[in-house]
Amino acid sequence: QVQLVDSGGGSVQAGGSLRLSCVSSGSTYTTYCMGWFRQAPGKEREEVAGIGYDGTTTYADSVKGRFIVSQDNAKKTLSLQMNSLKPEDTAMYYCAGDCLGYCSGGYCYGDYKYWGQGTQVTVSS
Repeated sequence: QVQLVDSGGGSVQAGGSLRLSCVSSGSTYTTYCMGWFRQAPGKEREEVAGIGYDGTTTYADSVKGRFIVSQDNAKKTLSLQMNSLKPEDTAMYYCAGDCLGYCSGGYCYGDYKYWGQGTQVTVSS
């Protein structure tokens, strides 16, 4: 069984930065696609970034050039560096791991098996 624990959220002003972390605990750690998702109140969940087993990454258009996803396999940690934050980035952020479908280019064509509990990011103008 794998458990993902998100952390690093907080409140910042527009233009600021935050770094989210997702630590995996358990008997296995899978790098077959991992991703960061977010969900704002009243909106659907959206994937903001993904990373594949070969290190390839994918980003939502809304965060390209501002967010960077990375993973440290030795530390079993997935990270999301968020720069130039905007009020519209305000949401609960979740990490996800173990793509149940097909992973290509950092994108999981399917559902993820494991999810973190979420960490809140609030950006004020």
